Amino acid sequence: MKFITGGAYSGKRRFAAERFGITAGVADGKECAFNEVLTAKCVNNYHILVRRLIAENKDPIAFTESLCAENPDITVIMDEVGCGIVPVERTERLWREACGRCGCILAGKSDIVIRLICGIGTAIKGEL
Repeated sequence: MKFITGGAYSGKRRFAAERFGITAGVADGKECAFNEVLTAKCVNNYHILVRRLIAENKDPIAFTESLCAENPDITVIMDEVGCGIVPVERTERLWREACGRCGCILAGKSDIVIRLICGIGTAIKGEL
């Protein structure tokens, strides 16, 4: 498993395509069916998938654990959402917490974890 994270619009999707050749089989967390992720080669916008799971009263942590077990070769791309000011709205805080917990699970199960800043990837676990 590979986990790519970083700020919004930092080039994560392009990095995955160029570095790992991932151009097809990409599920988009904005709109894909939840079960599609379990067989996809890559999922982009995992942070939005987490938001959608919460909105449908599904446990994103349990889903992430299932994803790791059922699709251990997937590449997961997720925005960092925990930096900055803590949101006033409770639902936004819960979403950020869920993203953080899911990110920890993904990072723990991944062979390589990459953080992108300005399009430049740095391996924070494993090697590029």
